[in-house]
Amino acid sequence: MDFYIWAKALHVISIIAWMAGLFYLPRLYVYHVEKRDEVPEMIPVLHVMESRLLKAIMTPAMVSSWIFGLVMVGMGGVDFGAVWPWVKMVCVLGMTWFHMWCAAERKALLAETSTMTGRGFRMMNEVPTVLMIAIVVSVIVKPG
Repeated sequence: MDFYIWAKALHVISIIAWMAGLFYLPRLYVYHVEKRDEVPEMIPVLHVMESRLLKAIMTPAMVSSWIFGLVMVGMGGVDFGAVWPWVKMVCVLGMTWFHMWCAAERKALLAETSTMTGRGFRMMNEVPTVLMIAIVVSVIVKPG
């Protein structure tokens, strides 16, 4: 049981770090597309910030979130007869897709081939919020 509690704590820590990045990276993209013509000297700084956030924080946090989550599932911490774990799983897959989308957009911004606008990035920035709400309600309230 002690290991399960540690896995749970490390899972929550990983999720907090991952979510922080998922909230912040699209905001950096907004600055990137809105300031590229106005303040071009800012773009190399944004490239570094985006890259470090994605590679040094977000990706390791995503991987550790998955690892510790799967450890808890493997230890029998989930009742798959209920609805909530399935809702959470779909939302986590959505969060993982969003992470990959952010990585693809970073490459597109670097290559100057992104077609996203600041407004588009602002709208996409709401995706992790909606997924987070669904995950937290699923895990805490455990509907169904």
